Amino acid sequence: MHVIWIVLLVLLLLFLGASAALYWALRRRGYQRWLPAYCRDRARRRPPDPGQNTHLFLCFADHYEPKYHADKEIGLARVRHWVETFPRNLGRFRDSDGRPPRYTFFFPIEEYEPEYLDLLAEFCRQGYGEVEVHLHHDDDTAEGFRDKLTAFIDLLDKRHGLLARRRDDGKLVYGFIHGNWALCNARPDGKCCGVNNELAILHETGCYADFTFPSAPHFTQPPIINRLYYAWDRPGQPCSHEHGLETGTGSPPKDALLMVQGPLLLQWRKRKWGVLPKLENGCLQGTQPPHPERLDAWLRARIQVPQRPDWFFVKLHAHGAPEDAHEVLLGEPMIRFHEALAERAKDDPRFHYHYVTARELYNLVKAAEAGFQGTVEKARDFLLVSNLNAPPA
Repeated sequence: MHVIWIVLLVLLLLFLGASAALYWALRRRGYQRWLPAYCRDRARRRPPDPGQNTHLFLCFADHYEPKYHADKEIGLARVRHWVETFPRNLGRFRDSDGRPPRYTFFFPIEEYEPEYLDLLAEFCRQGYGEVEVHLHHDDDTAEGFRDKLTAFIDLLDKRHGLLARRRDDGKLVYGFIHGNWALCNARPDGKCCGVNNELAILHETGCYADFTFPSAPHFTQPPIINRLYYAWDRPGQPCSHEHGLETGTGSPPKDALLMVQGPLLLQWRKRKWGVLPKLENGCLQGTQPPHPERLDAWLRARIQVPQRPDWFFVKLHAHGAPEDAHEVLLGEPMIRFHEALAERAKDDPRFHYHYVTARELYNLVKAAEAGFQGTVEKARDFLLVSNLNAPPA
């Protein structure tokens, strides 16, 4: 009898130990910050309604870093491989509007080389994408952050003919992704940033939207998930992007910045160690290739604007410049994914898919908020027009 009690006690201690280890492992990755919102949103997550037209807006937002663990020449070879292989392997595909796959290169300020951007600009003029702004920095100041942004966007515009302008006043604008997921000093230790009021500076310098998140399983993941929303600076405080107003539900302040999130879900049908659900975070890499099953999850996230329930915004992210990402993003996995999209549209006349850049996605969000009922093609340039329509100075 004593042996049985000892065994039970040992099992109980093992269970408690495993539970404590799991709790701290999840806490280190910030799960406790967004899981409550995920549970509250359970009713919201569902596939497109039967019989409803579905318009999928697919945006590939790449944290494009040619010099990642590489010198200038290796970086140049990486860019050349991209601009040569993408049209050859993927250029034959067409979406529901007859347009080829589109890609958005969020290029890091600190890795600038004119040769890289010359190649990417020519690639974009062929109709395959656009370039936006990415930045890694540490122990920075508000003045330093502002200076880096203004100098780089001026360079992209005047030297390479990139970025976009507002229709109404011609102001130069750009999309942004923060390096290391540390937007607005999001890390508790203050590393990889240093600037609390980044949202205000982004808005001031012409940023039309931030595309940084989701960052899960990184601990910087904000508690707002699966949303398009507006956030604005809270003076003197970090992490202003963790509070906001969902698009289409009210009037945000004039200095608010649109936050474009990708999907974040738990996949219970795919379990790690047969127990824990795998994380679907919209990342494309060798261990997370594009697949029709993932597409169903992205649609279930329902990242939408209330005024257009038939429009589904799916922003995916990758670190596509290094060689280990080329196969999944330029090779067979991506080819099969585009083939599957075409087959799905062929089999289901209610399913329409549209390849969009970050700028086009923003335009579509703003068009949806305005109650626009025209064609997707007409809404692509709703407020912002690409500089690519004109040759560089």
